[in-house]
Amino acid sequence: MKTTFTELLNIQYPIIQGAMAWVSEHKLVAAVANAGATGVIALGGRDAEWTRQEIRDTRELTDKPFGVNLMLMAPNKDELLEVILEEKPAFVTLGAGNPVPFIKPLQDAGIKAIPVVPSLKLAKRIADAGADAMIIEGQEAGGHIGTQTTMALMENILPEINIPIIVAGSIVDGRGLAAALLMGAQGVQMGSRFLLAEECQVHPNMKQAIINATDTDSVVTGLTSGHGGVRGLKSDFTTRYIAAEFSGTATKEELTNMSKGTNKLAAVDGDVVNGVVQVGQGLNRLTKVESAQEIVTSVISEAQEAIKNVQRFL
Repeated sequence: MKTTFTELLNIQYPIIQGAMAWVSEHKLVAAVANAGATGVIALGGRDAEWTRQEIRDTRELTDKPFGVNLMLMAPNKDELLEVILEEKPAFVTLGAGNPVPFIKPLQDAGIKAIPVVPSLKLAKRIADAGADAMIIEGQEAGGHIGTQTTMALMENILPEINIPIIVAGSIVDGRGLAAALLMGAQGVQMGSRFLLAEECQVHPNMKQAIINATDTDSVVTGLTSGHGGVRGLKSDFTTRYIAAEFSGTATKEELTNMSKGTNKLAAVDGDVVNGVVQVGQGLNRLTKVESAQEIVTSVISEAQEAIKNVQRFL
């Protein structure tokens, strides 16, 4: 399945495994890359030494292209960037800040720059700055979210931008990939589906919580923070947090302290009661653990079937 994005990265299928903090590491990334898609190492909360070792460990497991995600709000982003420029992954996804100053240094090192953008205004800035591609992510996604839905972003941005656009936000199967391609995208980013990959090192309790969940179990915390919310599964923690958030008495500092470390608590420690299982809204399609190869193969097969079926309307 060729698109301008697969040609850009020299990969077989137009699928990126999204960066998920404490989850996206070398075993998962390499498995996705070996399946013909591409993976992303998540650097959130990590240091330079860990970053260098993860890139090298991934190269031990695959000779296919893969990337890393650089959170621009990270206090150690300059140290991480130095490692990235030295180790030269195929591409870097950039989010949570202004990516423009990072585009040229990455490209000068032979690394593709792929920012994550939440609006048409920023998309135009990124395209004008010479980014190689961009990711647009709707609020249906797991983790930190923006204010527009996936469909709204596709409607607003795809007709206006002439570099490859990757769509993200609750895309969990081949029908989602087909829909994005038919809208004019060049690929999709999937995070939640790969949480259930056999090679994903997330705690088994978190995998089971996702499998057990249904569409009404998705909730957003932190809507009053001013930085967008965080999407995950309902839990005892989210119920307590939302009650405090809208009580009118909790301070921002108190709310920040309440939420600190809850992602890692679920993903690494397996406490899905007091932690937050960060996952998107496509929950009813997340029903079983499979290998990364099985996931990629089924998504592509479903997409091809969906595209073939839509031709009956022509």
